[in-house]
Amino acid sequence: MVALLLTGCTTGSPAPNPGPSADSAAAAANGLAVALAAKDVSGVPFVGAAGADVNTQLTGLVRGMGPVSPAVAVSRVETSGDTATARLAYTWTFPGVAQPWTYESQAGLQRSAGVWRTTWQPAVLQPQLDGSNRLSQSRLAPRRGQLLGADDTALVKTRSVFRVGIDKAAVSAPTATTSARRLASLVKVSPAAYADKVAAAGAQAFVEAIVFRSNDPDLPAGPTVRRIPGALILEDQQMLAPTRDFARPVIGVVGEATKEIVDASQGTVVAGDQVGLTGLQKRYDSQLRGTPGVEVKLVPAQIAATPGASPSPTPAGPPADTPVSVFEAPAVAGQALTTTLSLDLQRLAESTLAGTRPASALVAVRPSTGAIVAAASGPGSDGQSTATTGQAPPGSTFKVVTSLALLRAGLTPTTQVSCPTSVTVDGRKFTNYSDYPAGYNGRISLQTALAQSCNTAFIGQRGKVTDSELAQAAGSLGLGQDYDVGFASFFGSVPPEDSPTGRAAQMIGQAKVEASPLAMAAVVASVAQGATVVPHLIQGQKAAPSGTPLTSAEADQLRRMMRAVVTQGSGRVVADPGGKPVIAKTGTAEYGTAKPPRTHAWMIAAQGDLAVAVFVADGSSGSGTAGPLVKRFLAGSR
Repeated sequence: MVALLLTGCTTGSPAPNPGPSADSAAAAANGLAVALAAKDVSGVPFVGAAGADVNTQLTGLVRGMGPVSPAVAVSRVETSGDTATARLAYTWTFPGVAQPWTYESQAGLQRSAGVWRTTWQPAVLQPQLDGSNRLSQSRLAPRRGQLLGADDTALVKTRSVFRVGIDKAAVSAPTATTSARRLASLVKVSPAAYADKVAAAGAQAFVEAIVFRSNDPDLPAGPTVRRIPGALILEDQQMLAPTRDFARPVIGVVGEATKEIVDASQGTVVAGDQVGLTGLQKRYDSQLRGTPGVEVKLVPAQIAATPGASPSPTPAGPPADTPVSVFEAPAVAGQALTTTLSLDLQRLAESTLAGTRPASALVAVRPSTGAIVAAASGPGSDGQSTATTGQAPPGSTFKVVTSLALLRAGLTPTTQVSCPTSVTVDGRKFTNYSDYPAGYNGRISLQTALAQSCNTAFIGQRGKVTDSELAQAAGSLGLGQDYDVGFASFFGSVPPEDSPTGRAAQMIGQAKVEASPLAMAAVVASVAQGATVVPHLIQGQKAAPSGTPLTSAEADQLRRMMRAVVTQGSGRVVADPGGKPVIAKTGTAEYGTAKPPRTHAWMIAAQGDLAVAVFVADGSSGSGTAGPLVKRFLAGSR
């Protein structure tokens, strides 16, 4: 007897100087290993059977393993004359599953007319295969990590759902297509797209059309669904937010992996996996998703015995119709992601914006910590996160920044400045808003200029500050810096202006100045706190303020000026929401080329340990459109 030890993968080589008979057996064993790894043994010589017939049987045995193929290596070949035994080492690796399935089997070989042939039986593939069973693998989905809010309140957690779809195993292919169109019309999804999805799925697949929450008023009645041949409603559970729209632009959604996601995953994600598609769910998907597992079972065979193939051993153990688990790698649950969002304040913010038709947003921040407790984008935002990534001129809310720059230039809240009815800069005429109170024209204090929002007064002071000083003041209030805070965000931009008219418009938050509601919430939070505040949303991900720090003395002056906005100026609408005193600033920003120009409406405000910014893309004014929304939110937050 000659024994050969082979190493490496499917093309393992024999030990040095083997005898001729052993060398041929090793070559035959290696050829078998290569063919098994490819799941195609049609070219392998077999004893008493054609390769094509054995391949038909092999195809049935591995069909349940899907596209996964094993790595097969010959670990040892023992020969005795014209017979040999090859030991085969299998390694099955499953996408995204850390633990491979490894085992050994053996194959008998016989030499006939100088050719080594394999004696086939299903056990060559896996020792427990006996002709009555086959391999089948099931991917074990991990439990997705929760998305938590303030005080570890579960924002996204497991909730009851109903999956509506077509069970292709219950109907013929033509009926499945017809039923798909009927079901799609019932649940209001695209009939053509869903019919194509059903047609492309496997013959035994349940093809989901839509998922409904258990309390969804649009959930169709069970009998109505079941009247469609093959249609089913399956009760299940899914990680969901409290409502479909709850913080959706920020939190994002989870759904079936797209082809692009599967292709980019380098094998960790397969079709059918649930992954984060947008927002935080996408950015932190690897943390939230967890690690899938897999279970391989022996299930009843669905193929006929191959004529001429070597007989299998007599079946032993459990009945053939009882699945037997031969390998399991448990799924590992995903880890929770903790945010600063408040369940109650986010709901309040969304209800506050619910009746606003244009794109809109409300951001609320705790000045003491910088925690974002609400980041709501209204229904007119069409799913975009206007709250955190919107870009628009902030208008007169930017005068808080300009005021800080002027204070640093030597002015005080009581410094007298000129507020004419108009001012012309390089041929362009600037005026105050249409209903500006005439009694506050002429010489007024800087504080009054902010309270009444006098455009011409601030434009008239443009020579006192440079572009860089204005940008520096913005940075001290958390605006215009590039911070990485772990979520999609825009903290504004205060670029230099080349033209005199651009410099004039810049002083009142127009020209090329841009901000998001998040950035303007940072401005008012910084004033309220007396230090630069960089808002954060993800636990453990805080960005350190950059630029010149805001001092407590500067903040004291700004708070005094912004309090005057509420008590005697354009922010009177929030003068009495109850509770602690409110500071605020209104803003109306022109945009577009229409005549008269369209306007954005802004208001920023702070009360106690709550700073708020409200933006409405199309509004009459900051005080008239955004102001009532701020008042409603502050009153409801008590």
